[in-house]
Amino acid sequence: MNAIVQTAVAPTPAKRAPNRAWRKFKANRGALAGIFIILFFTLAAILAPILPIPDPVATSWSAIRKAPSTAHWFGTDDIGRDVLSRMIWGARASLMAGIFSVAIAVAIGVPLGLISGYYGGWIDQIISRVTEAFLAMPFLITAIALAAFLGPSLTNAMIAIGLSATPVFVRLTRGQVLAVKTEDYVEGARSIGLRHLSIIIRYILPNVFAPILVQATLTIATAIIAEASLSFLGLGQQPPAPSWGSMLNVAKNYLEQAPWMAMWPGATIFLVVIGFNLLGDGLRDALDPREA
Repeated sequence: MNAIVQTAVAPTPAKRAPNRAWRKFKANRGALAGIFIILFFTLAAILAPILPIPDPVATSWSAIRKAPSTAHWFGTDDIGRDVLSRMIWGARASLMAGIFSVAIAVAIGVPLGLISGYYGGWIDQIISRVTEAFLAMPFLITAIALAAFLGPSLTNAMIAIGLSATPVFVRLTRGQVLAVKTEDYVEGARSIGLRHLSIIIRYILPNVFAPILVQATLTIATAIIAEASLSFLGLGQQPPAPSWGSMLNVAKNYLEQAPWMAMWPGATIFLVVIGFNLLGDGLRDALDPREA
C-alpha cells in the first residue's frame, strides 16, 4: 500500500506593501501637523525639569494675577504662580493620563474582544452583554463615577478613564475578529491543527491591529479631555501639582480680571486634542486597505 504524504502549510495572509501606507501618511499634511503638535508638547513635558522656567508651585504675593510680560510670558495666577511653567508641567499629567488610560483600555479590551470574537458561544454572549451595558452609559459620567469611587488622585483618574474606555476596544476588536476569522488563511491554519492561541496571535491579531491603533490614537484625545474634566471637578491631579483641568477650575473665578489664566490652558487642551485627532485620521487613511 502506497502512502502519500502531503505537507500542509498554513497560508500566510497577504500583507500590504509597507511603503504604500508610509507614502500615504507622509502625503497627509494634517497628520504631519498632528505629529508636530504632539511632539512639541511631549518634548516640553519631558524637558520640563531642565527648562529655564520658574518653579510651578512657587508663589509670589507681589505678582498676583499679573498680565503676560517679559518676566512672565503667560502671566501669573491667583497666588502668583507662573502660568507658563504650570502649563509645561501640567502637560506631563495630561499626556501621561491620556497614554496610560488608553494603555489600560487596550490591555483589557483587546484580549476580551479577541476571546469574544474568536470563540463565540456563551463566552461571547457574556462579554457582549456586559460591554453593551457599559456602552449604554455616557463615557464621561462613567469615568466621574469611578473616579469618585476610587478617590481623587491622578492615578485613580487614569484607572477610571481606562476602565470607562475599555468597552469601545472590546466591541471594535470583536467586530474585527468576526470578519477576519473566516478568512482562508485562518481556516488553513486551523485545518493543520495549530492551537487556538497560536492562530489568534499569529494570524488574527496582526490583521486587526490597524483599526485598534487608530482607535487608540483617537481615544488618547478623549482621555486628555476626560482627565481635564476630572481635574476641573477635583477628582484628578490634586493641588498644588499643576494640571490643565485644575488650572481652568481656578481660572473660572477670574475670567474678567485675568482672562489669560483660562485662555492658555484652554488653548493648549484644544491644540493637543486636535493633534491626536489629526494623527488618528491620518493613520486611518494610511492603513485603510480599501484606499489605493
